[in-house]
Amino acid sequence: MSGTYLGMPAFAEAAREAVGNTTLRGNLRHATHTIRAKRAKAVTEVSDWAELREAGKRIKDHTLRHLDRYLVRLEESVTAAGGVVHWAADADEANEIVTQLVKMTGETEVVKVKSMATQEIGLNEALEAEGIHAYETDLAELIVQLGKDRPSHILVPAIHRNRGEIRDIFAREMSEWGRPAPEGLTDSPAELAEAARLHLREKFLRAKVGISGANFMVAETGTLVVVESEGNGRMCLTLPETLISVVGIEKIVPTWQDLEVFLQTLPRSSTAERMNPYTSTWTGTTDQDGPGAFHLVLLDNGRTDTLADEVGRQALRCIRCSACLNVCPVYERAGGHAYGSVYPGPIGAILSPQLRGTGSEIDASLPYASSLCGACYEVCPVAIDIPEVLVHLRERVVQGGEVTREGNKVVLRPAKGHAAERAAMRAARWAFTHAGALRTGQRVASRTRRFHPRTLPGPGRAWSGTRDLPPVPAEPFRDWWQRTRGGKDGDR
Repeated sequence: MSGTYLGMPAFAEAAREAVGNTTLRGNLRHATHTIRAKRAKAVTEVSDWAELREAGKRIKDHTLRHLDRYLVRLEESVTAAGGVVHWAADADEANEIVTQLVKMTGETEVVKVKSMATQEIGLNEALEAEGIHAYETDLAELIVQLGKDRPSHILVPAIHRNRGEIRDIFAREMSEWGRPAPEGLTDSPAELAEAARLHLREKFLRAKVGISGANFMVAETGTLVVVESEGNGRMCLTLPETLISVVGIEKIVPTWQDLEVFLQTLPRSSTAERMNPYTSTWTGTTDQDGPGAFHLVLLDNGRTDTLADEVGRQALRCIRCSACLNVCPVYERAGGHAYGSVYPGPIGAILSPQLRGTGSEIDASLPYASSLCGACYEVCPVAIDIPEVLVHLRERVVQGGEVTREGNKVVLRPAKGHAAERAAMRAARWAFTHAGALRTGQRVASRTRRFHPRTLPGPGRAWSGTRDLPPVPAEPFRDWWQRTRGGKDGDR
């Protein structure tokens, strides 16, 4: 199981197998339709939802514009509260920092509260290579880990599994990781949850080191915040003697007052709840209350490169609610694994190619993993215009151009396989800027329309195989206008 899955085929090829899996599609359809229906109802209860959405967008944009200042303020606040801040430029550096911190404790086991950042950098694999076992404690993450699987959803990583599959995984695998599943375990949700609780409880009570992520970091106080529904986060954050939090630098907000906005929008957009059952906050260390040592690892890993892109940087507003996944027709049919990233769905299609670049086959294909229907933008609680960024990244893939990678300006070459597309766009640009040629071409197309094929030849065959080519009208609009209205060439 890897956090990056590089080396995967392009999205279309990876999705083809998923589309043919009827069980997977049934699981996804049931789960996404249920979540989005509940979310829609929860949002309508808030009379000022549009204002909250705009406020969240503005807070995030302001913070990103002044990220350097707020990160320094955060470091000062965390240090003053007894914590230690570490800066990690990339995944390798972050993994090395965390691995050494765990080794310094002398422990060989850690418990984790759900952290997408640690999945992004492949932390579990890095710890395993050093003889350290990391145990996921979120129920869905536990299912994924026991099943030797990969997450396929931001909020519900095991959304592709049904209850019967989960029961089989628990019965088969739990004994290899700790306390075995109870005899006669059924697929009842209550029994599955109880089996997970019993399995995890002994790990919580034994673990000396906890590793977490954070939904938010408050710069003015150095406070970190985790919102969750099961209580596993509270156990991970309070019981171990050492707590290590790995957090992306974009998760920062300036003040507690700013946090108020997101604690209203995140629960409704993610789990359709008015507020999270568990909202845990911690600020440094406190004598006889929680861990005695706290380390914060601030992760860049492509985020400052993304920040340099004036269009693409809005992806860093994301608060990981997963609302965009639940309304996306492409995600519903292809599932999360086809995206080749810990960040699937529409947000993954714009975030992964920016964090990792578009050099690999899978990353170059992700901006095309969308119908551009715009549903993702409509539900985003921080108003990320995902379709705008998708088109922006498609242009980057096809035409190349200047981007920022590892802090340096570099010029990308156009991706392979798009030469015909570039030639067609250049021809269209020339035609649209030469009125005479455009008029002549329209007249020729109209007069030869009975000879036009119903499908495109060559590479265009795949496109026209599922679409009807629009019929060419009997005469161009300009000719019709001149004939019926007596217009002149200048009246167009």
